[in-house]
Amino acid sequence: MPTKHTYLDLLEANAYLQKAADSFFFQCTTRTVQESKLFPVNPYISLSYLNAWYRWPELLRKIDAAMPAEEIGDRARQVGSYVNTISMGLIPQFYSGGRQILMDMGMLKPTDAIDDVMFVLDFGRRLNLSYHRAHGHTIPSDANQRDQVHTARQTAAFEDAAIGVTPGDKLHTAFGRFMAAMSAYGFLSHCECRLSFCNHGPYKTKQGHEMLVRDAVDLAECDYPWMDGVAAGIDHNNLTTPVIMKDTHFNIVDDWGSFEASPSYDAANIVAVGLYTSDFLSDGYIPLHMDNASDLADYLDHVRETMEEATAGMWKMMAGWTRDQMIDAGLLVYYGTQKDLAHFAGVYDQDDWFTVEDRCQRFKPLMNDEYGGSLIAEIVGLVSMTSQNRSEHHMAKFSGERGDMWTPIPYSVLDDDEFTESVGPIRGGSTSLPPKTAKYTTTRGKLTQEECNQAAREFRSTAHDLRHYDDDTWMKHHPDDPKAAELEAAARGGSAVAAN
Repeated sequence: MPTKHTYLDLLEANAYLQKAADSFFFQCTTRTVQESKLFPVNPYISLSYLNAWYRWPELLRKIDAAMPAEEIGDRARQVGSYVNTISMGLIPQFYSGGRQILMDMGMLKPTDAIDDVMFVLDFGRRLNLSYHRAHGHTIPSDANQRDQVHTARQTAAFEDAAIGVTPGDKLHTAFGRFMAAMSAYGFLSHCECRLSFCNHGPYKTKQGHEMLVRDAVDLAECDYPWMDGVAAGIDHNNLTTPVIMKDTHFNIVDDWGSFEASPSYDAANIVAVGLYTSDFLSDGYIPLHMDNASDLADYLDHVRETMEEATAGMWKMMAGWTRDQMIDAGLLVYYGTQKDLAHFAGVYDQDDWFTVEDRCQRFKPLMNDEYGGSLIAEIVGLVSMTSQNRSEHHMAKFSGERGDMWTPIPYSVLDDDEFTESVGPIRGGSTSLPPKTAKYTTTRGKLTQEECNQAAREFRSTAHDLRHYDDDTWMKHHPDDPKAAELEAAARGGSAVAAN
């Protein structure tokens, strides 16, 4: 019998899948090097795709039932968190990577797990549409590599509160050192991958400058069990730094939250900065030590020193890890890109996101460095797997070759082709890493898992309640409506009082 999905359902799913394939090819072949001298990066990436294939359908359904994807996207636009441009854009990528690997091994047909595939693609599309609502695109590459997540209200709030700097002054110097330390720290804590940092923008300021908003996530004791203890001294789990620059155009802010500038990014062109924290329990952005330039500079120096100490501690800890522990940590960082969705929905479970599915564990013996490297090179770089080939007449968007990253769903399932519905429920999982023991760092202090979930379920956001009015078109036609003033106030949040 035919599938329950309609022809339009499949058209939309395959169009989104192709959009994802083109985006991933562009990013993987022009903007990254996937290797490390410490971590077996390519083996852990391959295994993360498989873990996502087996687990994401059930976990994303649980999240969607508690809080629909499009509502999470609306909430996430109003704070800095792991629900951001890069991690949400990876929903179709990592999941489809697992599907493609198994198809190329002959373990799946393109018609297998069709209900799972359709759901994950629909969930990802709804989430990205709402998260990127302000610029009316699904992902930044649709907007010519521009990612303006925020409305005018939030942009103006950041601009107005930013503290001016000049090259060489106390705050300018402290900010540069802080950003360098935070980048190194986040890169290591996330097993030498780029997922700790995401940028969006650019936003034009009143003076004609451009502002880039930079988010760093999971900096303190958080979901990652290896952060327990070593990151205990770090106050805030997420930090957001709006950076206003003169004589600089950010011509690319892409699907991976990375940027290119013309002329090249030069710290001497920074004219103002800010610092905020936020998460799934905050009603917008909370300013940190922004009463004056000296106070902010001192705090940035404090955070830098704390991060440098934590970085040294992590190096010592990770130097003692086995290869299996390094693989588990890396694959769980990649696979766990969607974990903050569960935090927003109030259904987070540590075992859901930090264990490796039994069916995924079966593939570990294959994943030596040579095989893992070749597999990732073929699937996302060369696009040379037999399963990725289309007809000899096909010319892919960027390469002109016959291979495309992800295999579409055959329309034959609408008639009489055989198909399966799902990979089934999650089976057991395990990890070689130590269990998590510390509490979770939030904007409401250190909380247990259940306290986090309960607080998320009970939380009400002023900005979220007004979300259907929070767009530039409505504001343009209703400047004197009381809701407009409420939206302005919500965007500025606690800007008048710095969090200490």
